[in-house]
Amino acid sequence: MLKRGLLVMLFIVGLVGQVLAQQISKEELIFLTPEWKGERFDDGRPKVPDAILERMKSVSIEEAWAVMKNAGYRYQIAEDWKLINPDSVLVGRALTATFMPGRPAVWKAIDDRGKAQGKRGQNTWPVDLLVKGDVYVANQFGADRDGPTIGDNVGNAIYANSGNGIVYDGALRDVEGLMEIGGFTSFYTSYDASHHNPPGDLNTMIIGINQPTLIRKVTVMPGDVVLGKLGVVVFIPPHLAEKVVTTSEIVRLRDMFGHQRIREGKYTAGQIDTRWADDIEKDFSKWLNDHIDELPVPKEQIQEILKSRTW
Repeated sequence: MLKRGLLVMLFIVGLVGQVLAQQISKEELIFLTPEWKGERFDDGRPKVPDAILERMKSVSIEEAWAVMKNAGYRYQIAEDWKLINPDSVLVGRALTATFMPGRPAVWKAIDDRGKAQGKRGQNTWPVDLLVKGDVYVANQFGADRDGPTIGDNVGNAIYANSGNGIVYDGALRDVEGLMEIGGFTSFYTSYDASHHNPPGDLNTMIIGINQPTLIRKVTVMPGDVVLGKLGVVVFIPPHLAEKVVTTSEIVRLRDMFGHQRIREGKYTAGQIDTRWADDIEKDFSKWLNDHIDELPVPKEQIQEILKSRTW
């Protein structure tokens, strides 16, 4: 009876290892992201176009939040991060990883399978999958002492593969070395000088790669567009990315126009801060056309805005 129970336990542990540490299937990821109708990576991750990512860098947190809230996405903001390169903006497609506190039998099942596939070091498995334009988004369950899975070696690998930084809910080590990586714009929870896997003590284990994960109070999906600035990160569902940037550009242009006209004394703050009268809308359309080559929005986008206007 005892032997049978042991065999059942070993079977379950092996099954858990297969389920938890594997990358989500392409079919499952497509199933979980049905609103996205555009291009995908070979693994099924939504591939928001590079042009949208470039325009996303100018979007404010408030503008992104408003569009998502209006679409019913209420829990997309994660706040209160420590920063590397705080004056830079982090934008890219999320590649997710989920770690949990180490449990010896489960850790061994996962690690043995990885070794059979020629892998070493669980903390590097998701890093090897990164491509240009990705952001490594890792749920490290806020671990600090003996928890860091990223130091300057892994950080350099992340940057070499993605050209980008990280959103990492846990402790980093080697922060001084990470700060030397140009362009490694990073949001992280804390610092600790320890290592996640000291000899004889298996503190963390990876249970999911490119699966839905939790970052603070946000459910993050692989392929979400990450926008990080001013110590805040928002995770934008791929199907809303273009709407976010388009809405932001319209708001930005209207703000520029309104501020200029207030300074000139042509309109009052009350006129600009409420629904615009027809004569202001007409003035705005003319202003767009007159300044189309000098505004901080692509000319093609301004032409699209003008086409859709009735003034």
